[in-house]
Amino acid sequence: MIIKFTVENWMSFREPATFSMIASRERQHGERLAKVKKYQMRLLPVAAVYGGNASGKTNFFKAINFVRNLVVKGTQPDGVIPIQPFRLDSRCASQPSRFSFQILIDETIYEFSFTATLKKIMEEKLVCISSTSERVLYHRKNGKPVFDNALEGQQFLQFAFQGTRDNQLFLTNSVTQKVEHFKPVYDWFKNTIVLIAPDARFGPFEQFFQEEHPLYPAMNDTLAQLDTGITHLGGDEINFENLAIPDSIKEKLQEDMPEGDTVQALAGPGNDRFIITRKDGKLIAQKLVTYHKDKDGKAIKFEMRHESDGSQRAIDLVPAFLDLAARGPSRVYIIDEIDRSLHSLLTRRLIQAFLNSCNKESRSQLLFTTHDVLLMDQKLLRRDEMWVTERDREGSSTLFSFSEFKDVRYDKDIRKSYLQGRMGGVPRILLYDLIDSADENARNKGEKN
Repeated sequence: MIIKFTVENWMSFREPATFSMIASRERQHGERLAKVKKYQMRLLPVAAVYGGNASGKTNFFKAINFVRNLVVKGTQPDGVIPIQPFRLDSRCASQPSRFSFQILIDETIYEFSFTATLKKIMEEKLVCISSTSERVLYHRKNGKPVFDNALEGQQFLQFAFQGTRDNQLFLTNSVTQKVEHFKPVYDWFKNTIVLIAPDARFGPFEQFFQEEHPLYPAMNDTLAQLDTGITHLGGDEINFENLAIPDSIKEKLQEDMPEGDTVQALAGPGNDRFIITRKDGKLIAQKLVTYHKDKDGKAIKFEMRHESDGSQRAIDLVPAFLDLAARGPSRVYIIDEIDRSLHSLLTRRLIQAFLNSCNKESRSQLLFTTHDVLLMDQKLLRRDEMWVTERDREGSSTLFSFSEFKDVRYDKDIRKSYLQGRMGGVPRILLYDLIDSADENARNKGEKN
């Protein structure tokens, strides 16, 4: 679970901005909060981030995505670190960007932080936090490591650090070098946190083709309940050689893809969705299709491009919500613009279904950005679960929670106050009358002629 995340000098965030999933003292919806007895802490299962256009919501999403990619994928030997410092203050260009995560893994809290420029990791630290003390597992600074006393004598750690490039995280390289001490943190970034962009296709979607898959009936039932008109999903097998992807990719798949593996692809004029599987040495391609019933109850097949944007977005997001509600491994889903192409009631239904599955033992979380003020409802979300990004007149973003407003009662309709600008996070619109402005321009042009 995410406990806290801090970002500084990244895109529109010039000053440190801290996002927290630690619950405040309010009692509303307390039954769904995750209770971590070891630390006497309650963690929120959900957070909604509001804000005007260009206020910083997506930049917040991109900051988390950047950290995940840097940890999991790393950098090329001669590559730059894709840092994007604040550009509206010349002093920030020469300063490093800073990121810090405090996370819960198997009832243990870790804090992972680093500062970086385009060329170099300036500082990196991993701390294990117990209920009574903190252990700095390693601290990288000025090109040298300091390890915890219990790890200091392990010579292999020194060798692993010596092989860490300046533009590479030690966390990433240590796992590459098969150091097990820090692997839980690496695995958390790799396997637990999942980010879905507005135009992203959530995967894997091969489960939609397989009737024996446990998510197959739940997926179809949910799509029907959401009034998409889709009765079920299926897959059409096609000849792999006819797949409209570059020949170079086909050759690479033929050479490198192991038996039993599955990969995804978008191809064709409508960006149809395919899965490619190697079975008995042969590459098999299947295309995702939908089925609707006609007036006689007969199943009629539809291409994915024939579905509405809303239905396609639902197909993208429903698996994430099914995964969140499942009693399997914990997940942290972060969805940018969750309401894109979705009706407000549909979005609310998905969020409410997830929250209904949460209890004190749950360890999954949902974070999302949105403009949908109909979700700004204290019957659905707590005040500390609603956040706002705001951009000041110097172009710098800030991030704050509604729980910081002491006069917001638990029974108050906060949408009105938000839309009136009394709680921040709304655009400063200067365009008062588009028609009058156009008429005036036309008159001025006529006078000149």
